[in-house]
Amino acid sequence: MEKCFFILVSISIIFAISTGNLQAVSNAVVDGAAKAISLVLSLAGAMCLWSGIMEVLREAGAVQKLSRILSPILRRVFPKTWESGQGSEEICAALSANILGIGNAATPLALSAMEKMQAANPNKERATDDMVTFAVLGASSLDLLPTTLIALRRTAGSAAPYKIILPVWICSLVCAVAGVLLSKLCAGISRKVPAKSRKKNVKGIMRKAEQHD
Repeated sequence: MEKCFFILVSISIIFAISTGNLQAVSNAVVDGAAKAISLVLSLAGAMCLWSGIMEVLREAGAVQKLSRILSPILRRVFPKTWESGQGSEEICAALSANILGIGNAATPLALSAMEKMQAANPNKERATDDMVTFAVLGASSLDLLPTTLIALRRTAGSAAPYKIILPVWICSLVCAVAGVLLSKLCAGISRKVPAKSRKKNVKGIMRKAEQHD
């Protein structure tokens, strides 16, 4: 990311100098920095409000109740974790917090889930299929209340900032399902490839032995 940012800035400066627009680029940098501060301050109130609401829901037990609802579904998504019993509760709680939009509560739960799954992992040098699926699902989780997008739309002057809720539900659900399916598909392919390669190696050894005979 640092290299990409450096390249973009360098290209911008080179083109600004070559086209005689260096002053315009300098003004844009200063104006952009000022607008960024204004945006952050305007978003702070909305984010504090929604964070407070979500924390009240968490204290009221909404995360635990949603975890119990999701448990039968997640049992099929993470079969090995449910068999071992290590990390299942944390997975439910982390995904429930993500769905409710409580990102600050989801992060430590997700880290705890990963630590427990790693403890039950027989190969410490390679992530298990459930660990990969959990990482994918955490990045593409269903979002019931996109507070950040709503606050950004409100700050930008949208007359109906909440109109995106239904599209966000649809998109996030599709992304979550697609992410899980692709993760399972890639896991199945990765398990088959070593088996095929072993068969090829055995056939090659047998051919060499026949030729030697």
